[in-house]
Amino acid sequence: MQFHHHGYVSGDPTLLPAAGTGVDRPEDLPDTTDVLIVGSGPAGMLLAAQMSQFPDVTTRVIEKRDGRLVLGQADGIQPRSVETFQAFGFAERIIAEAYNIAYMNFWGPDPEDPRGIVRTARTEDYAFKISEFPHLIVNQARVLDYFAEAAAHGPGRIVPDYGVEFVGLTVADSGEHPVEVRVRHTAGESAGRERTIRAKYVVGCDGARSGVREAIGRTHVGAFAAHAWGVMDVLVNTDFPDWRTKCAINSVAGNILHIPREGGYLSRMYIDLGEVPEDDHHRVRQTPIERIIEKANEILHPYSIDVKQVAWHSVYEVGHRVTDKFDDVPEGVDRTPRVFLTGDACHTHSAKAGQGMNVSMQDGFNLGWKLGHVLTGLAPETLLETYSAERQPVAQQLIDFDREWSSLMARKPEEISDPTELANYYLGTAEFPSGFMTQYGASAIVSGDRHAARATGFPLGKRFASVEVTRVCDGNVIHLGHHARADGRWRIYAFADAPAAGEDSALTAWAQWWASPASPLARHTPAGADADAVFDVKAVYQQSFDEVDISRVPDVFRPRSGPLGLTDWEKVFAAGADGWRDVDIFAERGISRDGAVVVVRPDQYVAAVLPLEATDELAGFFAGALREVRRSGDAAARDVHRV
Repeated sequence: MQFHHHGYVSGDPTLLPAAGTGVDRPEDLPDTTDVLIVGSGPAGMLLAAQMSQFPDVTTRVIEKRDGRLVLGQADGIQPRSVETFQAFGFAERIIAEAYNIAYMNFWGPDPEDPRGIVRTARTEDYAFKISEFPHLIVNQARVLDYFAEAAAHGPGRIVPDYGVEFVGLTVADSGEHPVEVRVRHTAGESAGRERTIRAKYVVGCDGARSGVREAIGRTHVGAFAAHAWGVMDVLVNTDFPDWRTKCAINSVAGNILHIPREGGYLSRMYIDLGEVPEDDHHRVRQTPIERIIEKANEILHPYSIDVKQVAWHSVYEVGHRVTDKFDDVPEGVDRTPRVFLTGDACHTHSAKAGQGMNVSMQDGFNLGWKLGHVLTGLAPETLLETYSAERQPVAQQLIDFDREWSSLMARKPEEISDPTELANYYLGTAEFPSGFMTQYGASAIVSGDRHAARATGFPLGKRFASVEVTRVCDGNVIHLGHHARADGRWRIYAFADAPAAGEDSALTAWAQWWASPASPLARHTPAGADADAVFDVKAVYQQSFDEVDISRVPDVFRPRSGPLGLTDWEKVFAAGADGWRDVDIFAERGISRDGAVVVVRPDQYVAAVLPLEATDELAGFFAGALREVRRSGDAAARDVHRV
């Protein structure tokens, strides 16, 4: 964590300096706003936390509830989400609070007495195999609390406007604030009062019954499956031996997905209520909690649960639906989007694969930096067209995966030929539910794969997979990806060729170019901004850290930062062994020993892989992704002060 670069800080360093529109935030909703977020769920609050990093942009969040969410329905946190929490600064705290899934056990009918169940498999959770981050269970309400804290503490100081309900919207053909939004106050002295707000952009994060989706004429495509599940968060006494281990349980009486919750005592159970007749008309949703508990005990036989308290319960029918488009631009119409949909507003599915909250948050992460770049003038409006183009295929992949997982979970014993099939599927498909399968296609913000062989472990369009490196200035071992924050900046990792620091090399030549008027630094960094305001540039040497003389490292990797112009020493890393670990990022990620440049988007996805010599291609890539604001060459040279 870095601070003091704006002057000495004696208090909480997580409280970033307030700036821009958040300083004098009016108590009531203003008549106009740059961004209006409708709904304070996972996508909405992550989006608010991201927009708080753009304090010159006015962002408001409306929520019809009169306060914070008390009990959230979602609870599964995949490794990719924890990786995202790291970027927002609260991964360690939420890991300490959450239940960590270490294993998943599988139960099936007892061959000697099919009326009972026995454990058939025990598998180590997939998170251990594919990520440095764990697979967690924690109440959605707490996730929202952490994002709310990040939004309120960011420079934009964004706080939700509770007790305000979305009523409708219209989009004009022109105007500075073309989206007219009608809202209604639902709490306090203003309850019942309606008013109109005008916004440049509106984001519907308002759930499966989204009013924003309806207002822009988008529809869910898909249907409910004829199968119902009861779900309950319970405090119990039981003789079931795996009560504190995640379990998939199959018996002659039905199926259960059992998930221990945070705190050591609470658990969630998804209980199979069976097929639903076509003429049911959703009457199954009225199933009383007593029947759900009774069904759970039938499935668990010969074990049982004595329920002491039900914290929450519900009944749902499995639905698999994706909205036809995630923005408001009709097919065949040539204009940029003004209204966007995220989360359950544009994709719904079962809860058993633990995907809903996780995919929703990535919707918000994908959109947030793009809105910030457009509204601050860094990028053209066409950047916003990539949101629906990138996220809709991800949602469809989620639906396809969830349909298969739900079908496997709902099988009857006579339909199971291999008792280990579900366990094998759980592990064999691990990359998808963990959140690491997403891969965006080529676009203005994901380059082609001409030079992909330069860094095979950083596939284009996939999230940047971190590896440990050694920070040269102090010898500390850190994960390279963990050094990046969700601050809206592009990351450029310059992996050195073989020569040592200070010697003639491709890296030295690249650094000279980066300080020149021809580089993206000069073309796309606003006048008066820090040298690393848009591009966070880091160097990774092949030598061990004690062989890298930081005084001979080109100064583009030691820029001056903040109003005091202080040198940032924490952008130079070494890949070699540090004396007690032997992790080499070049070997781990297939990086050419001739060096490479890896460009990573603000939402942590790999955007380009290039040779160090391909400076024209790098400049061309950013010319297509960003607007030219032309920082002067003299300013660039002054801020890096020598090469």
